[in-house]
Amino acid sequence: MGEVVTGGLERSRWIATGIAGIDYAVLREENGGATIFVRMAKGTHGPMHRHPAGEELYVVAGEVTCGGQRLTAGDYLYTPPGASHDIDAHADSMLFVSLPQHAVFL
Repeated sequence: MGEVVTGGLERSRWIATGIAGIDYAVLREENGGATIFVRMAKGTHGPMHRHPAGEELYVVAGEVTCGGQRLTAGDYLYTPPGASHDIDAHADSMLFVSLPQHAVFL
């Protein structure tokens, strides 16, 4: 049986992605995947990337377009395994993301 993991933003540190205006904070990493918060500044663009094992995304705050879908606070998006998308922030945004396997940037 696995270990219970607790965490939160107050105990995490923000890590730069190398793309100005986009960073992330890790809540949990395991077996090549992670549960993270992603912070995007208004006007930033996350380039096309593929999710080998899928992705679950929940918009905590802000407004983004991900894979052609306009999402606002409270919206959820599931990306199936093998699918690709990019993402644009229309406002300062905070995303909660669950990745069974890390994304591959194209």
